[in-house]
Amino acid sequence: MKKTNLLLSGLALYSAATGFANEIEQPIKQPNVLILYSDDHGYTDFGYLKEEIKTPNLDKLAEISARFSNAYASSPISSPSRCGIMTGQYQQRFGNTWYAGKGLSPKVKTMAEHFQEAGYQTSYFGKLHYGIESERSLPHNHGFFHSLTASHGGRTHYLYHSQEAVKRYGVASNKLRMNVDPMLLNGEEVDRDGFTTEIFSNEAQEFMKKSIEENQPFFTYLAFNAVHNFTWQMPKEYLAEWGLPEHPDWNPEIESYESWYQKQISPNLELGRRYYIAQLYYMDREIGKILDFLKEKGVYEDTIIVYTTDNGGSSCNFGDNSPLRATKYTLYEGGIRVPLFFSWGKKIKPGQRDEIVSALDLMPTLLEIIGKTDYNSDGINLFPYITNETATNRKALFWDVGWQYAIRKGDWKLKVTRNPAMSKFIENYEHAYPGTGTELFNLKDDPSETTNLAKQNWKKVLELKREYRKWKRSIK
Repeated sequence: MKKTNLLLSGLALYSAATGFANEIEQPIKQPNVLILYSDDHGYTDFGYLKEEIKTPNLDKLAEISARFSNAYASSPISSPSRCGIMTGQYQQRFGNTWYAGKGLSPKVKTMAEHFQEAGYQTSYFGKLHYGIESERSLPHNHGFFHSLTASHGGRTHYLYHSQEAVKRYGVASNKLRMNVDPMLLNGEEVDRDGFTTEIFSNEAQEFMKKSIEENQPFFTYLAFNAVHNFTWQMPKEYLAEWGLPEHPDWNPEIESYESWYQKQISPNLELGRRYYIAQLYYMDREIGKILDFLKEKGVYEDTIIVYTTDNGGSSCNFGDNSPLRATKYTLYEGGIRVPLFFSWGKKIKPGQRDEIVSALDLMPTLLEIIGKTDYNSDGINLFPYITNETATNRKALFWDVGWQYAIRKGDWKLKVTRNPAMSKFIENYEHAYPGTGTELFNLKDDPSETTNLAKQNWKKVLELKREYRKWKRSIK
């Protein structure tokens, strides 16, 4: 991990590239930054790729963005991935490999803390899930001036978040089950029943409006809990709009959670794909409202907009990553490759980029753009590539969830499963097959990872295993 020491910030690079570097006497205005972060969104579940999907606003955003076809989350599950994107570092450095990790370390400065230091109004809205529950994990304790979040649990109910709901749900209110706890407003509990997708969107717009009126640049992190299961938790009128029946939450007086849960995931939930598509539609609608808001306020051209998701789509929740193999929970491409759109008005050239990039790259890219270089990151600055399509210096990417690891270097990907019993558990409980043993794929020739080339390319396997061990030592 190296501290960057670039002579030019992203803003200066842009000025130089467009020929205006010597003509601008006054500093370029700091751009606003909005990160739209969804949950378990399938890699190819967009309207411009599939007729059944209704995402007109994300489709428009994709059209005007630098759109990365080889973008990766740093983990195939939520909480470690969220630690990675917020710090720009491999989350394994501070104890996060699988669920119940150590969360955000007080020794690691977050992206939000950097933006605070740069004079930004910082805000966080949506799902919290960093690992263990700690004071550090609360947004106002890691760099956000204002926040409204669903409480720490990895699961967030889409409709109910109040003390009355906790009382009504009883045992089922558990954070890892229905999670109907009150929301947290700057760390203080507040009752806020209502559709989370709309609540978080509205709160984000109110904060951005205030920042705009005060002529302050904003950094807003909007983490939807859509489209995580249980997607049938929608307002009655929305269910009716899609011709979908209501569906009951878990009732411990009727059956065990495990028995009930298996009925809620693929292939057992009737109309499961349609519930998912509807939930995705309403998230897309809110994103459209946000984009319209930015245009109405006259700041759209001055706002960097990033869209991505926390891990690969969840097939057990009816997300679709095809033609990629597998799903969330696994280190196949379907578990770790994610959509990534990067938009900034006319300042970038839209279109597909095929460079290998990571969510870890977002922090260094955004900080370099605003001229802040005093950070530590395992990512790289993508801005020159986004604007000029010049190659970056990415050597390899690594994943390690404790019981399984992977490395991608160029076209080659090595995936090693250490614990077959854990793999079998994931297969049985989440209906996702993580694989077993040592597997080697050439992603250029075989992006769907259909053919294991480990036996006939054993020298490449040894080379990549050495790379992994070297990386493992470096992060300790």
